[in-house]
Amino acid sequence: MSALSPRGDAPCIAPRPAASERLSGLAPVIAAGTRLVVLGSFPGAASLAAGQYYGHPRNQFWPLLGAIWRIDLAAMPYEARVAEIARRGLGLWDVYAACRRQGSLDSAIREAEPNELARLRRLAPRLEAVAHNGSESARSAGLTAALGLVVHRLPSSSPANASWSFERKRAAWQAVLAKHGLAD
Repeated sequence: MSALSPRGDAPCIAPRPAASERLSGLAPVIAAGTRLVVLGSFPGAASLAAGQYYGHPRNQFWPLLGAIWRIDLAAMPYEARVAEIARRGLGLWDVYAACRRQGSLDSAIREAEPNELARLRRLAPRLEAVAHNGSESARSAGLTAALGLVVHRLPSSSPANASWSFERKRAAWQAVLAKHGLAD
């Protein structure tokens, strides 16, 4: 079906969205000493392109942790950031291993393939808890609770979560990290 152009003189066919390709996520960043794992949903386009968790410059993940720990994580090279969170007992992973998605919004995730979250216990024998970063990740809270772990829900660090101020997010994140001895 076609519609008339805005001038009303010629048919106008709306472009069809391009089919989204199958995307694969990032490997877990988890060490044997990890006590808390932050689970995102699936890396955004900028993160996938960089091969880095929370790689979009407007994502507040690294600035939030930096504010809590009073260090400028965002200014560090990625490898140094990952080493710092591992040193402090924090790990990173996503609930989805692969999916189809156009853009970076969680609402656009289709045909999601879950990560094998039961691996968390093997990867991190000292693991106490998981913290779901945002509502899409939190949809898997039942799976993580079934592992016998404490489960937390954090406000999303995504720039799409504009309803929470940075300070409000920082307070929520700091409270969770403090429960597991990971806040200064």
